[in-house]
Amino acid sequence: MSTADQQPKSVRWARWSAVLIVSVIGLAAFVLSFAALRDLAVMAHTPTHLAWLFPVIVDGTIIQATIAVLALADSDERTFFTRVLIAGATVSIGGNIAHALVSGHGALAAILAVIAPAALLLDTHGLAVLLRTRNTLPTEPATSAVVAEPVEPFVPEPVPAPMSTSSPIPPAPVRPTTPPPVRVVQPFQPPRPVPVAVSTGGN
Repeated sequence: MSTADQQPKSVRWARWSAVLIVSVIGLAAFVLSFAALRDLAVMAHTPTHLAWLFPVIVDGTIIQATIAVLALADSDERTFFTRVLIAGATVSIGGNIAHALVSGHGALAAILAVIAPAALLLDTHGLAVLLRTRNTLPTEPATSAVVAEPVEPFVPEPVPAPMSTSSPIPPAPVRPTTPPPVRVVQPFQPPRPVPVAVSTGGN
């Protein structure tokens, strides 16, 4: 289903009504500007059967540049068409003012002559915006087609303990200690008397 089919009827009716109104106003502005520029071309001694080409070139450039500016909104080429649009609008407005002054209608007519080309510029831009945004308006998502998926609870994974990179130091061997020898002191004993034989005189 397209975006335009999903929008309410009131929105579509309002949009197409705006498109119709803007188109009618733009057409009226184009006719008035066309007439003024054509008369100006005739005053400039342009052949009568060719004078209608002058407003077609000027106002047609405005319409073409406006559409190109909106179509190339994201492109670097938009700068060129923006300059073309400014140049075309300047020529159209200046031509309408010149027509009013040359015709001898005074300053008030020159001010009113600005309305037609300015309205043509604005209405062309507005019409292009309406047609461009026709399929870009946001729509409510269809909730009936959305099925909620069960969400599994998040279980954190166990983090292993960091392992020591250094090798363990073995304990030093314990040597058995032997007590020093005990010296036994013998008690002092006096020397025993040695018997001495005594000789007696006689034969």
